[in-house]
Amino acid sequence: RMRGCRLVKKYLWKHPEGRWYVRLKGKYHPIKAQEGTAEFDRLYWEILTGKRAETKRSWSVLIELFRQSDKWANFSPRYRSDLEKVFQYLEEKIGKADVSRLTQPDIYDAMDKNKHRVRFANYIPTAISMLSKLAIRKRWRVDNPALDIEPLKVPKTRKKPHLPWPDWAVELMRAEGEPLARLIFEIGVGSVQRPGDWIGFTWGDYDGDTLKLRQNKTDMPLLLPCTRALKVALDQAKVDLEFSPMPNRHILTKATGDPMNYHSMARIMIAERKRLDLMAFDQHALRYRGVMELAWAGCDDDEIASYSGHTTKAMIQKCAGEARQIMRARQAAAK
Repeated sequence: RMRGCRLVKKYLWKHPEGRWYVRLKGKYHPIKAQEGTAEFDRLYWEILTGKRAETKRSWSVLIELFRQSDKWANFSPRYRSDLEKVFQYLEEKIGKADVSRLTQPDIYDAMDKNKHRVRFANYIPTAISMLSKLAIRKRWRVDNPALDIEPLKVPKTRKKPHLPWPDWAVELMRAEGEPLARLIFEIGVGSVQRPGDWIGFTWGDYDGDTLKLRQNKTDMPLLLPCTRALKVALDQAKVDLEFSPMPNRHILTKATGDPMNYHSMARIMIAERKRLDLMAFDQHALRYRGVMELAWAGCDDDEIASYSGHTTKAMIQKCAGEARQIMRARQAAAK
């Protein structure tokens, strides 16, 4: 209808707080734009007709541009993997939407919908912030809606600390563990690395005395002199192969000879921990145990960091501090 010279938009409804909605078939569809602007009109007609125009400045387009950037290429494989999961989620949810329309409340909504997986939820604003910086450079946005987003916290009821493997559990695994599970165990304790790095070791990384790697998470190169127990385990694994392995063959492999992935390794360790009644101590805690053993050997925090590759000393001080307390308590008891 025309009122004077102005077209009156049907089905519009204004909330007492000032927000505009289109009311269709009993549902209220928000218009996230300022009244009187071209963007307001466009959104109104999109809602009314049910046709959302696919914009050339969409999140899918922006994500693809980011994947082609030098910044993306310089990220470690582990970090790219974490971000890629969020990119796929964003493409599914808002891939065709205009980049300029996302608001901070939208980000919080997405995080709340994923609060059952806190780590993933907290990666959402991280990914959007990176993409928004690119959008600002391309003049697709004027602000970064992910700035100052408050991360979700894991509820205390869901926090399960990684209990360090005690001496008796270590002795039990070494005495009764199946060969493959025991090899995984020795790599975990002896390399003092994250489980995601264990599956990357090849026979070419082992020269009989040291292991070399480039950490997935930090991209840090490390050369690790093997502990006596790790060297024995690796040499035995090599003998068990009954042939000299090619340098590019992975140390941890499936029965087929294919490289073991994280989940297949985890299944082996879970089955063995169940069999030996060691479920209280998970594979992530083997790194914790490795740090403790370095501390018991008299290593200071810098020496431990050179071996473990920790970029901050907070976790070292937590693990090593506990080991040093145990050691001092034993010394006190002996005195």
